[in-house]
Amino acid sequence: MKAVVLAAGEGTRLEPLTETRPKPMLPAANRPLLEHVVEAVREAGIDELVVVVGYRRERIQSYFEDGDDWGVSIEYAVQEKQLGTGHAVLQAEPFVDGAFVAMNGDRIVAADDVSRVVERLEETGRTTLAVARSERPSDYGVVELEGEDVVDVVEKPPAHTTSSDVINAGIYGFDPGAFDALRATDADGELAVTDTLERLARRDAVTAVMARGRWLDVSYLWDLLAVNGRVVERDVSPSARIADAASVVGDVALGADVRLRPGARVLTGSALGDNVEVGANAVVENCVVLPDATIGPGAVVRDCVLGENASVGANATVAGGDADVAVNGTVHEGVRLGGVIGDNARVGGAASLAPGSIVGNRTVVETDSGVDGRVPSDALVRRG
Repeated sequence: MKAVVLAAGEGTRLEPLTETRPKPMLPAANRPLLEHVVEAVREAGIDELVVVVGYRRERIQSYFEDGDDWGVSIEYAVQEKQLGTGHAVLQAEPFVDGAFVAMNGDRIVAADDVSRVVERLEETGRTTLAVARSERPSDYGVVELEGEDVVDVVEKPPAHTTSSDVINAGIYGFDPGAFDALRATDADGELAVTDTLERLARRDAVTAVMARGRWLDVSYLWDLLAVNGRVVERDVSPSARIADAASVVGDVALGADVRLRPGARVLTGSALGDNVEVGANAVVENCVVLPDATIGPGAVVRDCVLGENASVGANATVAGGDADVAVNGTVHEGVRLGGVIGDNARVGGAASLAPGSIVGNRTVVETDSGVDGRVPSDALVRRG
């Protein structure tokens, strides 16, 4: 059996980070989300993968190549235009000649749940859907069940319009007839997998498996911090250079050639990518720091995502904490996000970011300046 992994999407809600990389290549514990998915598939006993790529696909293909380093064989199907998850699955048809599992490439799942979907599919011959319970079901596809039978799937319904807290967990078991079912589905605009599942459910053709293991989704920037905090374990590269007076506390991942200067403190929940430097007496806590970033002496950076080759100047402050953050016109209240600093952005010395601030790629925040809110890419923030 093959696994079809959907990794063609852009992830606009995660800008500015997804301006330069596809969403599945965002890191959790210094590894792309997609790598966690590939490893779960392999642990489930599936070693043939079809990865559907599209937006900035070269980032995925150059990283995973043929999959040999992960003990799997990877073929790539291309979705030239992002026309929905159902359309993405259809791009894999030339590579699949039997029953298969499909899943999202940006959602970390447990290998045991992948195995259970496969087992149910093989036992029943029916389309199989992994489901989970959520405190915010309207953010996902809500699933109505009668026993283990799926009777309806509604994609992101308005809040308080459904009584179900069961959601689509993003692991599907399909027989080869799924491709015909997808083609036969009428869709208004993009074709989603859930459009076809809804049709099949009305014919009593879909069964559900409750996910029991880890199920971690990154929909928003603050989710990246939360997911990183869930998966990061203490992992210090042998090439990391930690000064005698520096300290690393709790579950922290330090990539290759990370440098911690004297008095630097990296606290639990943080993942620092390759070639990151943390200056003397700086404090980093609950952060995702991408490769080649620099945090200056005396800086305090909490609850922050720091992009690739970005820099935070001496004595700058990202204080961390809860904030109200607007995304695509919707305000999300009380989310844990100290700030996001995009790729190649520069935050000057003694500058400060209020909780929830988002600084775009290549933007410069001058010394002693303050940011409170969202600043677009390629901007300049002056003092006063």
